[in-house]
Amino acid sequence: MHEFRYVGNRLHCERVAIDKLVQQHGTPLYVYSQSTVEDHYQKLDHALAPLDHLICFAMKANSNQAVMRTLADCGSGFDTVSEGELRRVIAAGGDPRQCVFAGVGKTDHEIEYALRKGIYSFNVESEPELVRINHVAARLGKIAPVAVRVNPNVDAGTHAKITTGTYDNKFGIAFEQVAGVYARAAKLKHLRLRGIQMHIGSQLTAVKPFELAVRKMLPLVTRLAAKHPFEFFSIGGGLGIIYKTALASAGPDWWQTAAARDILTPAKYADTLVPLLKPLGLRILVEPGRFIVGNAGVLITRVEYVKRTGKKNFVIVDAAMNDLIRPAFYDSFHEIVPLRKKGGALVASDVVGPVCESGDYFCKDRPLPKVGEGDHLALLSAGAYGFVMASNYNTRALAAEVLVKGNKSAVVRPRQAIESIWAGERPAPWQQ
Repeated sequence: MHEFRYVGNRLHCERVAIDKLVQQHGTPLYVYSQSTVEDHYQKLDHALAPLDHLICFAMKANSNQAVMRTLADCGSGFDTVSEGELRRVIAAGGDPRQCVFAGVGKTDHEIEYALRKGIYSFNVESEPELVRINHVAARLGKIAPVAVRVNPNVDAGTHAKITTGTYDNKFGIAFEQVAGVYARAAKLKHLRLRGIQMHIGSQLTAVKPFELAVRKMLPLVTRLAAKHPFEFFSIGGGLGIIYKTALASAGPDWWQTAAARDILTPAKYADTLVPLLKPLGLRILVEPGRFIVGNAGVLITRVEYVKRTGKKNFVIVDAAMNDLIRPAFYDSFHEIVPLRKKGGALVASDVVGPVCESGDYFCKDRPLPKVGEGDHLALLSAGAYGFVMASNYNTRALAAEVLVKGNKSAVVRPRQAIESIWAGERPAPWQQ
């Protein structure tokens, strides 16, 4: 599952003691395990081996250059949603010809840039977008590869803010309208109908929603592929990870024990979907993000104060919602453990940050080991939607990021200098 575990009483990332990284680089600190990223990619790649397939990492989950270089070296493609993300792919050594470009609001400039770089396909979210892509491609004298994103109206049963496959969501084109959209798109001379795409949501921990969506899509894909020169069917991403008891679940036998507990694994995912997809004879694209990197990262924070009131035990730390917003934004759970294992009774605690918001918390009333000022805590499963969603709220500098491989570690993003936060700002001319 991941390479974070206690060796003796000290938490390690692979073969590096994390307290040593804290001594060198301070906190808040993101620490990533390169071996975990590679392992998760390779397990999914192996599970899908019976299919002609391409894994396009959804880089919105983690766009650090070192993480992306790791995946590019594994042969991964990338799922991008902006010009900036596509530029990051190229800077990290990724191949734009193995990239898809998604998102509901692509601008003319973004479409032009992606066409000039030769992306594999646009995942198109609306009919007006098809018209715009055709127009931009005509202006450039190019043929734009496209795949319509189908909204299959399948409820993934996940958090309301990360479900994407129902008609209440802004994504894709309604299932019943897709055939007509493709018929009209076929008349646009600067489009190449390269495939078809769907995505029903994020953090799915059971295979059934994937199966329902694929089974619903198969007749439509078969009919359209007979009319249009499709190369691929993208089934999107959404594979979930373990957030609770993540540390306890780590270890070389995780995949076997997880399967026994009915947790979604690459093997179970593939065992259900490969037999359905193989008869299509199409290339299958998958767009995982969280599954690849979620359990590959942790956020380390220092205990600044312990504040006891009549009702609460507040553990006040130096990380905050600007560093990891998921608990505040999604009410999400992250396992929290001390860098040095502690015995004794557990204390119901609120772990909170210094930002001036009541929503600035990482857990509430969580039974945790007793800690004091100067101790350090690790927030696990922070490799996805952690640093990428960070901000400078309260004029707080962005955390440093460190990548570990075996017994080696390297800073892959230095801590932001506070002065750089406002370096691009200036008084108005009349204020000089």
